[in-house]
Amino acid sequence: MRVAQMTDGFGLDHLPYGVFSPVGGTRRVGVRIGDDVLDLAAATGRPELATPSLNAFMALGPDVWAETRAEARRLLEAGAATVPLRDVELHLPIEVADYVDFYASIHHATNVGRIFRPDGAALLPNWRHLPVGYHGRAGTVVPSGTPIVRPRGQRPAADGPTYGASRRLDIEAELGFVVGVGSQLGTPVPYGAFADHVFGVVGLNDWSARDIQAWEYVPLGPFLGKSFATSVSHWVTPVAALAAAWVELPGQDPEPLPYLGPDLTRGLDIDVEVVLNGEVVSRPPYRTMYWSPAQMLAHLTVNGASLRTGDLYGSGTISGPEPEQRGSLLEIGWGDESAYLADGDEVVLRYSAPGTGGGRIALGEVRGRVQPPGS
Repeated sequence: MRVAQMTDGFGLDHLPYGVFSPVGGTRRVGVRIGDDVLDLAAATGRPELATPSLNAFMALGPDVWAETRAEARRLLEAGAATVPLRDVELHLPIEVADYVDFYASIHHATNVGRIFRPDGAALLPNWRHLPVGYHGRAGTVVPSGTPIVRPRGQRPAADGPTYGASRRLDIEAELGFVVGVGSQLGTPVPYGAFADHVFGVVGLNDWSARDIQAWEYVPLGPFLGKSFATSVSHWVTPVAALAAAWVELPGQDPEPLPYLGPDLTRGLDIDVEVVLNGEVVSRPPYRTMYWSPAQMLAHLTVNGASLRTGDLYGSGTISGPEPEQRGSLLEIGWGDESAYLADGDEVVLRYSAPGTGGGRIALGEVRGRVQPPGS
């Protein structure tokens, strides 16, 4: 099925942040407007913007974020000079401190349970009580467009494990949340403090080697089947740009424990497109997620774990209740071996959300092409 692409959505009601370098220049922070970028470092003269990541700027906190966003808009409305995107190179926007990935879609978790445990319960007993997650590898988070080398590892077989390239390479369409302000070790971050700590969101593809994952994940969960690459968008959409996208959660039963803020946190109305080799194969809706962004943050820190500037946490695969809304090839093919990625396949994730100006904004896309395994 081929459908029209989402609108560009990079207007004044969006203004996402990224890191770019002009030809022959150094990396610095910019704001995207249409198909151009505003050089914030040059336009404002602020040293925290003349750096190769957003981290120094994000660490300054929500008041500075709001001031800078307003200043960028004033500069653009006044006709500030911009640089065409075709004339610059884009880079990983943040220096990733820690990476955690959740499992927050009840539809995805149920589908996976039915595929792998057809004779058992689709959801494990703890799933409706807490946002399940795992700790990933920050050093293999890469920017959109980075080639994805097919990983090698142990794979299950009838007579014991074999070693070789993954035969079941998959994608997971997710949303990533970027922490700007850290927290003190031993002090949990409450669900109501989400906007005090989270700077913005990125598109995220949690590449997954399902055969490697299937052999290793019992009893401690994902490891090498996911740690080889996680792709994120070049552009970080500030939380302020999503003011019109907040929606009520679909409902949680049983009621979560008080630290998770039952009935007091919200989800996001963000539409996703999964594009494989130029064809749209799925449209997962983020608004159907069971656990909210604030609940994931609260659970991440409830044991006293501290946040650091540049921490990244993913939502887990975004899947809706309908077959055409599944966010992984595992679900789309329902375990069919032919559904997984071949060498040379290209996956693009696109995102859009209601904008504060009445139209829609398009979050940064996430693109990756599969390369054969290394020697």
